[in-house]
Amino acid sequence: MNSLYPLKFNPIFKEKIWGGQKIKTLFNKKFSPLPNCGESWELSGVEENISVVSNGFLKGNNLEEIAEIYMCDLLGEKNYEKYGTQFPILVKLIDSNDWLSLQVHPNDDLAMKRHKQNGKSEMWYILHAEKNAQLISGFNKELSEKTYLEKLNNGSLSEVLNYEKAVKGDVFYMPAGRIHALGPGICLAEIQQTSDVTYRIHDWGRVDDKGNSRELHTEQSLEAIDFKRYDDYKLNGTKVLNQSTNMVKSPHFTSNIIAIDKPYVCDYYSLDSFVIYVCTEGKFKLIYENGEESVQMGETVLIPATLSELKLIPEEKATILEVFIES
Repeated sequence: MNSLYPLKFNPIFKEKIWGGQKIKTLFNKKFSPLPNCGESWELSGVEENISVVSNGFLKGNNLEEIAEIYMCDLLGEKNYEKYGTQFPILVKLIDSNDWLSLQVHPNDDLAMKRHKQNGKSEMWYILHAEKNAQLISGFNKELSEKTYLEKLNNGSLSEVLNYEKAVKGDVFYMPAGRIHALGPGICLAEIQQTSDVTYRIHDWGRVDDKGNSRELHTEQSLEAIDFKRYDDYKLNGTKVLNQSTNMVKSPHFTSNIIAIDKPYVCDYYSLDSFVIYVCTEGKFKLIYENGEESVQMGETVLIPATLSELKLIPEEKATILEVFIES
């Protein structure tokens, strides 16, 4: 059997009522004939949206097929034991030209009980933000369910929502249960559990081109929402040049950021997991045992678990998200 290598995938483009053009203008991803692109799914094991390889001898095979053949060599032993052939991480690029709905995602227990799926915790890394761009993350004070419903029904919920200014390089972690919404003028990379379960709470009175409003999930969302207030809505996204700096360490994934201006060696001998690279700035050459791969801003690469040492060589400077699952 041929050896695995760093895998690239064809993006899966999603038109959205709030989508814009930045997936094309910032990352040169052509999503025609869609009029806009709100989401580009860069790496996905979601049923009916499984990523297809775009490079090397596995080109044309989808992620699930490769997992069935290579199993632990691709995923790592513990990941394969836990998740089987369904890839556990979903990577998206998101472009918001308008407010996304105010929404929440269920945790693993609730999602499994209701939908036979994983829950959905996610991380946002801001790639581009226009002046005064903002987003909603959680509440600005602790609420009871009764107070929340009163404010939702009388139109005053915005008074208790936590608004955050968004600038390039910001990092936000949205654990399952945290109410959130992305505002206009933001483009980001999203790292999340493999799940597509969303409870829409409020959609700003918006209708589609046929005059129809989107479904809301007021009752379903109640059991999912965490009504507490937190102090750490925005995380520290400070980069240390030529080091891997941790941003998120959760039960579902670890996410670091690597900023380099000279060759950098990645040692994964003690890691029992695949690694995902998302290039957020610049471009770099990825050197591995049997070859090399060029990676530029907006591209995602999946590093199989069997590749234990890599060298990253930047063209001038590059910034990379490094994502894996720790045992």
